[in-house]
Amino acid sequence: MSDYVMTVKDTALYLRLSEMTILRLAQQGIIPGAKIGRQWRFAKESILELVKHPEIVRRMELRR
Repeated sequence: MSDYVMTVKDTALYLRLSEMTILRLAQQGIIPGAKIGRQWRFAKESILELVKHPEIVRRMELRR
């Protein structure tokens, strides 16, 4: 297991989304992340799971 942590910018580049979209999804709890101080951080393993299983995101969006 990798302990690599991604920033908002890293995550946005990896998912090919804007940084604002990443922030919005994190604030809504759709993508897993942790706010440390004023900055969001994302575990690379969690982001990889979302890419492998996009139905997870769809289910989380439906809960909102």
